Amino acid sequence: MVKRFFSRFYIGIILLFLYAPIIILIVLSFNQSKSRAKWGGFTFHWYQELFQNEDIMSALTTTLILALSSAIIATIIGTAASIAINRMKKTPRTILLGITNIPMLNADIVTGISLMLIFVALNYTLGFTSVLLAHITFNIPYVILSVMPKLKQLNPNTYEAALDLGASPLYSFFKVVLPDIFPGVLSGFFLAFTMSLDDFVITYFTKGPQINTLSTKIYTEVRKGVKPEIYALSTLMFVTVLLLLIFINRKNVDKNAPMRKV
Repeated sequence: MVKRFFSRFYIGIILLFLYAPIIILIVLSFNQSKSRAKWGGFTFHWYQELFQNEDIMSALTTTLILALSSAIIATIIGTAASIAINRMKKTPRTILLGITNIPMLNADIVTGISLMLIFVALNYTLGFTSVLLAHITFNIPYVILSVMPKLKQLNPNTYEAALDLGASPLYSFFKVVLPDIFPGVLSGFFLAFTMSLDDFVITYFTKGPQINTLSTKIYTEVRKGVKPEIYALSTLMFVTVLLLLIFINRKNVDKNAPMRKV
């Protein structure tokens, strides 16, 4: 009884530390007062101000386009790389997987400065495309990490059987391989999208002065004091991602549920 109480208390404390800041942020987004220490009443005013703030909306648009583009490209490259790595022999496969894990273990500031130095050495103008290339670079390992377990579970004989039955390699991939590894591909896409969405350090070193993402915009706004519009924006992003995750998990549960006998 005591052991169960302390285990639940421990889990409760962890959940409190994880979600209390988010709950406070959501509450402040509806606070009529600009002061974080004073409740001035319930209002949607800051959400109206958010959509009228051109700087924040421009940063939001840039962030979403950047995250979506980098996630799509990284997913395609990462999936193709995973298939190639999976067909290698054990020793080169282990070495290559170790190399692909380095960017995930490496400090963001090291990756950001390294990419910036490469762009400067190549006389490449820092801007949207440089940030896009940087995000694709650090997103690919996360896609590989998500797709590889699904490839290991895949029965290679089904692909070979499709070829023996006359299907082309491309048709066999889309009809046999891709449906089985698609959950891993989808997980890799959303992981890459999330990593790109909230990245600050690498973006800061590779963006140049022309563009701003949400993370860099918030960083510059913090120096002047955080505006309530930022609370509203963060709340909308949190709710959107939460609903998206619930939808994906529901689809995965329905897909994995056993079929009823008729």
